[in-house]
Amino acid sequence: MVLLLSTIAPVLIHGQPTAPRVAPRSFEVASVKPNQTGGESRRATTSPVGTFTATNVTLKLLISRAYGVAEAQVEGGPGWIDTERYDIAAKADTPLEMSREEVRPYLQALLADRFQLTVHRKPKEGAVLSLVVAKNGPRFKEHSGPGRAGISVSSDSGIAAITATKISVARLAEYLSSQAERPVVDNTGLKGEYDFRVEWATDEKPGSLRPSIFTALEEQLGLKLNATKGTVEMIVVDRAERASAN
Repeated sequence: MVLLLSTIAPVLIHGQPTAPRVAPRSFEVASVKPNQTGGESRRATTSPVGTFTATNVTLKLLISRAYGVAEAQVEGGPGWIDTERYDIAAKADTPLEMSREEVRPYLQALLADRFQLTVHRKPKEGAVLSLVVAKNGPRFKEHSGPGRAGISVSSDSGIAAITATKISVARLAEYLSSQAERPVVDNTGLKGEYDFRVEWATDEKPGSLRPSIFTALEEQLGLKLNATKGTVEMIVVDRAERASAN
């Protein structure tokens, strides 16, 4: 996908604050296997009784989940961390469903143990995208009623889509970072949990009937991506080895 950016605005975007240190925690049991199914679909979720499941995911995606940054904020390491796919099933000693924040120290411990992962953090100044509310306001509604939070990305025949249930705009920004291949910072001020779907063309050929990701966000969700300069926190991979056998 080619993204065309025309204007760089001199607005400073501050990076995410460094997460407080958390005492190391480990999953009681964990299975890490190379993915055999292939395809574009990938998923990483938590469920009740402390279960974490990931399907067809790269180590780069797992690092982003473990350290609370977008994939575009992970750099360094061998090239395979962004290409080789894994399936993971792990369980923590808790009867509850862990939040994204609660599962992070468990994932950090898992990656250090099975992938021999070591990283360090550093601030980096560069090109970012600022996600803001468009002129006529957002075009999606807050989630109501029961239902589990979930977000997925699909791609087929030149069309990509993000479908979300009970998801914050900050998490949407994380997903857009991977699509735009640069950090996307949430500056919308929207703090709720929302349901939405957005579709766009991945090839952006002249005369295409489908919109670019920039146009789709504005027309379908009432949000805009503005190119700017800013400082974001990067996770730099110092060491990574292919996963040890189960």
